[in-house]
Amino acid sequence: QVQLVESGGGLVQAGGSLRLSCATSGRGVSIYTMGWYRQAPGAQRELVADITIGGTTNYADSVKGRFTISRDNGQNTVYLQMNSLKPEDTAVYFCNARLVLGFTNINYWGQGTQVTVSS
Repeated sequence: QVQLVESGGGLVQAGGSLRLSCATSGRGVSIYTMGWYRQAPGAQRELVADITIGGTTNYADSVKGRFTISRDNGQNTVYLQMNSLKPEDTAVYFCNARLVLGFTNINYWGQGTQVTVSS
């Protein structure tokens, strides 16, 4: 079992920055691909960024150049640095841990943290 706890959300003006943290615990969590997803009201949950165990990153086009995902395996924490925030970044942000074993996808989710960007 893997537990994920997000923190760092809040209210910020457009152009500002926030850093989200996801504290992880549980057996084997360091081998999971870690990601941040977001869900705005009335919209589907979407991938924002993810990072593999080897440090390979992947970003949604809408956040490239503004957001940076990183992981500290020693501290079992994943971060999302968000710069130049826009009102359209407003959403609940969820931390995700993902592992593919053969034909089985294992996913764990945090409870989410609200990010609100005012114009």
